[in-house]
Amino acid sequence: MPHPREGFDRHLHDLQDDVLIMGSMVEKALERSMESLKTRNLDLAHQVVADDARINQKRFDIEEKCVELIATQQPMASDLRVIIAVLNIIVDLERIADHAEGNAKIEIMIGEEPPLKPLIDLPRMNQKAIQMLRQSLDAFCNRDAEAARAICGEDDEIDQLYDQVFRELLTFMADNPRTITRATRLIWVAHNLERSADRVTNICERVVYLVTGKMAEICVSKY
Repeated sequence: MPHPREGFDRHLHDLQDDVLIMGSMVEKALERSMESLKTRNLDLAHQVVADDARINQKRFDIEEKCVELIATQQPMASDLRVIIAVLNIIVDLERIADHAEGNAKIEIMIGEEPPLKPLIDLPRMNQKAIQMLRQSLDAFCNRDAEAARAICGEDDEIDQLYDQVFRELLTFMADNPRTITRATRLIWVAHNLERSADRVTNICERVVYLVTGKMAEICVSKY
């Protein structure tokens, strides 16, 4: 007869798998929202918006599993930290997906308008955010607090790119007021990407909590 602990460990492993599945869904949303903006693919943008409901449902499903585990398994302190970390991580994953959905909606607003400028820094911001997201979930799986702390330092690169995009677009607005609407929309995109990276740093802080048992803000920007 299997030991009750084995069953509980399996539940925790399944919970981790669910987080990774949700993370993959969020990563795809980030990739597709930027691709829709670069290629002016409105169908893809609409797909990102539609898929956000699936990501939201995944979060709710994981939350239900967490609550059921707490209610039925009476987890020990270390197990409870896993569940609490998961509950917080999935909130940040859902918020990142919301930012991706927001960027897809901006692409829909832009529609057939001619591009203001070639997109260079925005795709770089998006790719960096995706890289940080992957690394944060790897740190979660590996229970690697040091890796999580290191990822936080990478957020400065996103902040620098955001500042660069912001200043460049302000220059467009000052030089030609007719560009204000299009430039403002691209600033919104940059802001969503900057916030996505901030959400990844939240995930990293939860990984550190999971490993050490200490709740602390570790991701303070040096920029």
